[in-house]
Amino acid sequence: MMAGLLKEARFEIVDDPEEADVLILNSCTVKTPSENSLLKEIEKYKDSYKIIIIAGCVAQTDPAKLSRYALVGTKQIHKIVEVVEEALNENTICNLSQEENPVLELPKIRNNPIIEIIPICRGCLGNCTYCKTKAARGELISYPIKDIKLRVRKALREGAKEIWLTAQDCGCYGFDINTNLSNLLNEIISIEWDFKIRVGMMNPNHILKIKNELIQVYRNEKIFKFLHLPVQSGNNELLKTMNRKYKVEDFNNLVKEFKTHFPNLTLATDMIVGFPGETDQQYWETLSLTRHLSPEIINISRFWPREKTPAARMKNQIPGEEIKRRSRVLADIFKNISRLNNEKWIGREMEILIDEKGQERRNEQTGKTIQQWIGRNSSYKPVIVEGDFNLGDKIKVNIFKISDWDLRGRVINHS
Repeated sequence: MMAGLLKEARFEIVDDPEEADVLILNSCTVKTPSENSLLKEIEKYKDSYKIIIIAGCVAQTDPAKLSRYALVGTKQIHKIVEVVEEALNENTICNLSQEENPVLELPKIRNNPIIEIIPICRGCLGNCTYCKTKAARGELISYPIKDIKLRVRKALREGAKEIWLTAQDCGCYGFDINTNLSNLLNEIISIEWDFKIRVGMMNPNHILKIKNELIQVYRNEKIFKFLHLPVQSGNNELLKTMNRKYKVEDFNNLVKEFKTHFPNLTLATDMIVGFPGETDQQYWETLSLTRHLSPEIINISRFWPREKTPAARMKNQIPGEEIKRRSRVLADIFKNISRLNNEKWIGREMEILIDEKGQERRNEQTGKTIQQWIGRNSSYKPVIVEGDFNLGDKIKVNIFKISDWDLRGRVINHS
C-alpha cells in the first residue's frame, strides 16, 4: 500500500536499494531476530547519503531508539507520501497515532498479481505475556464488511484469483462491531466470481465462539480447507502463564471437529519452546501433542524475551543452548510428520491453481531449461509442476512424488 501511494504520487519505486534516494524500512517486532534484521539494515545504510524512514511495529513501539529517523506507525501508512516529502525537505516527522485504521481503498502494488491480501481488522483482544504486538497494533478495530467486500470485488476485477484475509487475529474479527468472521465469509463467497479464499491465523478461544457457523461456511468450495490455529504449548499450566485464553483440550476438540468435517484439512499451528519455567515434562507434552496432531505446518519459535513484556521479567529463564536443542528436536519430529502427511496424497488426482512461479532446472538428457510452477490444491497444499503455464491457470494433476514439504504433480489436463 505504501508503494502504491508513492507511485501514485509520482515517485519511482526501485528494486535495488543502492539506486534509491529514500529507503523505507518496514519493520516487525514479533521476534527478536526480526527486530535485529532491521537494526542491521539501518547500520548498513546509516552513513550513506540516503534518507532512511522507519515504518511498522518497531517504529511504533520503540520510537526513542530511532529518534534520528522519520517514523511511520502501524496505522499511519496512508501518510507515507507526506513523511517522504517532508524528509526530502530535511524535516524529520513522526506519525505514530493509533486513533483510526487507514482506509482499505488505498492504491496498491501487489507482489503477486493474482493474490490480494486484505487486512480485515487491526489490533487484537489478547494480552499474551510474551508478545509486543499489542503495543504495536493496539486494541481490536475491525473494518466493516461492506468495505472488505468492495476491496474483494475491486481485486477480482483487476485479475486476482486468491483472496488472503489477514489480521493479527482473524478469529476475533467483528467482535467490536457486532458481527463475526463467519458472517464476513458468507458475504464474500456470495460474490459471483471464480476465486479462492485463504483465511489467516485464528486464536482458538475466539473460534470456540463461532465454531458451528465457521464449519458451515468452510464447506463452500471457494474457501481453502486451511486452518491456522496456534496452540503454542501442549501444557495447560504454561498456556495460563502465557495468558492464552484456552486449554489444550479446547484446541484438540476444535481440530478434531474440523478434521471430521474436512478430512483433507491442512492444519497449521504455532509452538513456542523454551518459555520461562518450561520443565522437561511440559516440553515433552508439547512433543506428544505434536505427534498426536500431526499438523501439516508448524511455525516453531524459540522463546525470546521481548523488552517491555511480562515474560521478559519472569524468573527461570531457559538457557539459550537448551532452547536451541529443544527447537531442533521438535523440528526433526515435524520433518518426519510432514513427509508422512504428504505420502497420503500420492496417486491422487486433483485440480490446482497456479499461484507462484518456481525455479528453473536443466534437463540432464536434453540440456533444455524447464520452468517449475507452484500450484495449490483445495487444501492449500503446494504442488510443484513443470511446463509452460501462467499465474492463475487451473491444471488437473496426478501426484506421483513428494518431498518433505511439498507434492509433485504430473499434468493431466491444462485449462
